Amino acid sequence: MTKKQFILELEKIGAIKFGKFTLKSGIISPFYIDLRDMISYPEMLDNVADFLVRRIKKMEFDVITGIPYTALPIASLVASKMKKPLIYMRKEEKAYGTGKKIIGKFKEKDKCLVIDDLITTGESKIETAEAMEKEGIVVQDFVVVIDRSANGKEQLKNAGYNLHSIMTLDKMLDTLYDNYSITRCQKDEVIEFTKSLLKKDDPSKIDYSINPLTKKLLNLIKKKKSNLILSLDVEKQDEFFKILDKVGPEIVMLKTHVDILEDYDEKFVPRLKEYAKKFDFIIFEDRKFADIGNTVRMQYRSGIYKISDWSECVTVHMVAGEGILKGLFDGLEGRSSFVLARMSSKGNLINEAYSRKCFDIARKNRKVVSGFIGHGKDVEDIRKFKAKFPPGLLLLMPGVKLEKGSDAMGQQYITVEEAIQGGADCIIVGRGIYGQKDPGEVAKIYRERAWKEYEKRERKR
Repeated sequence: MTKKQFILELEKIGAIKFGKFTLKSGIISPFYIDLRDMISYPEMLDNVADFLVRRIKKMEFDVITGIPYTALPIASLVASKMKKPLIYMRKEEKAYGTGKKIIGKFKEKDKCLVIDDLITTGESKIETAEAMEKEGIVVQDFVVVIDRSANGKEQLKNAGYNLHSIMTLDKMLDTLYDNYSITRCQKDEVIEFTKSLLKKDDPSKIDYSINPLTKKLLNLIKKKKSNLILSLDVEKQDEFFKILDKVGPEIVMLKTHVDILEDYDEKFVPRLKEYAKKFDFIIFEDRKFADIGNTVRMQYRSGIYKISDWSECVTVHMVAGEGILKGLFDGLEGRSSFVLARMSSKGNLINEAYSRKCFDIARKNRKVVSGFIGHGKDVEDIRKFKAKFPPGLLLLMPGVKLEKGSDAMGQQYITVEEAIQGGADCIIVGRGIYGQKDPGEVAKIYRERAWKEYEKRERKR
């Protein structure tokens, strides 16, 4: 089978479709490629394996892997034909038995060739490489059946990896057009769509008005020249407001845990609102809702705290699914949330797959989601994390101190500068401020250092 015949056969079995398709990113694409059903066509599967063997036979590698799930059958065939060991990384973490992340035999520093069906962007490939490198495996080369990306090869090269492909999108379109399988209009539409993916979102053109709370926060950041959030976790009202008197001018948002106050009474909320008006900050109750819609509705709107009456935003875990947002915010105005997409505590159970689900849900609910709470181990890690955000969503970062380190409870800290350089829109600081002898002066230091780095970053855009 020639490559031309292979392309025409893909179209024949419905692996290449033209029309309107919603991608994982939420973008509407005029075409869709899905090679998963190819496993039901033995001759095609064997031929694609032969294409790959010819493409990679001169490369140096010790083991082969396929990215689950579509590429695993292909990689298995290639490994068998080349008499090379096959390994693969679990898509889901295993919490029992050996708990191994990678299945198959390999040695530390073995060089692994990674096979996949497609590349649209290099993002998922880079994540795969980084995950394997954590297990001691060396990744240098990726090979895909179809390169349908706008700049995937360049993106991978910038990250230190090489991309090889059997065929490109241009070649595929030319073949289909020359054989009257698609029209000139369809071909041009796909080409223009692919080019459009190269265009970066211009922050100045993102519509923040869709979420009034997001717009309010961004305006406050500029007005107060501050992107500092205080997490004020003390147990007595007198101490709470004494600290707030000193720190209020430095912050754009106050993060509370109202349920830890030992002397909470009906006077607390009116007084808190007065302080918010006096010092011009947003009230942010860190309730971390994580239940079914009906339950969180009652937790948010009822009980002794009636959080929805006074807190402009709250934190939300997405473990209960998208319905939690409807339960919280349906029928309310001027309220929003930040989704916990990562945590700063050592050994937490949030993984990459969970974070991606958070991004997908937030993308569809920007009216009630202003952004994410997330931590990173260093500047590069934060940048990679932030790059996955849907346009217009913010990053609030906990685990920030004036000096890097950790504490006895497993909390990990990075510096103010690292957080902002990586892409944090606001930093969240707790004990680093309220636990100090002069919290007002320390808060000023945090604000000035964070704002200086923020201005520097924004000028580079």
